[in-house]
Amino acid sequence: MHRGGDCAKWTRRFEEERERRHAQGDPDWARSATLHPAVWAGIQRFQVGENGDGAGLLAKADEAGDTDYGPAVRLFVTEERNHARLLAPLLAAGGRPTLATHWSDTAFVRLRRLMGLRRELLVLTVAEVVALRYYRALREGTNDPLTSDVAGRILSDEQRHVPFHCERLHASLTELPRPIRRPLMALWQLLLPTVSLAVAADHGPALRRLDIGRLRFVADAATSSRAVVSAILSPRPDAWTGAA
Repeated sequence: MHRGGDCAKWTRRFEEERERRHAQGDPDWARSATLHPAVWAGIQRFQVGENGDGAGLLAKADEAGDTDYGPAVRLFVTEERNHARLLAPLLAAGGRPTLATHWSDTAFVRLRRLMGLRRELLVLTVAEVVALRYYRALREGTNDPLTSDVAGRILSDEQRHVPFHCERLHASLTELPRPIRRPLMALWQLLLPTVSLAVAADHGPALRRLDIGRLRFVADAATSSRAVVSAILSPRPDAWTGAA
């Protein structure tokens, strides 16, 4: 892949968001947090997933031949690491430790490292769509103010990450023969419910406590996938309007 849309524009957006976060400051970590044990367990698993170093993605971005794309990806990875940073003190506020590793994250990272940039972004976008629905549930499904605050901040970032990846994938797919593009995205839409089902099975007790069952979680992620596919195949991928 050689071109990924206006990556300089995305770099500016990430930089503006970094400045906004700095001005806003952190949540009030002096508050305690009270959640059901199943919800805490889910947050622990997501914290592990947000805590990767992104080395593989950064290396592929640097090799992509677009001098603006690498800096944008670095800022994206920094935001992902900030999610892990936010979730760690949230766990501490509830007296819960962070996990060193989790099998789902280990498998996901190994899968991505075996892929080229295009396929890695396709898999990564699946994870982002699933994360959108999870953090929305975490923001809306609890009465704990600190948890809702942290989840809302992460959700806001994820809503920006999806169109960032869509724009890059749109540019990437234009390098493929036109007859291949829609079948490829159809395969992507088959992968999403598979991942959603795995997450729903792993987080089922937590999702029930957040007032969203397994089937609704999977269905909502599938609904968002249609907007993602449209954005990737559309000439205007930045118009993505997927629900939070």
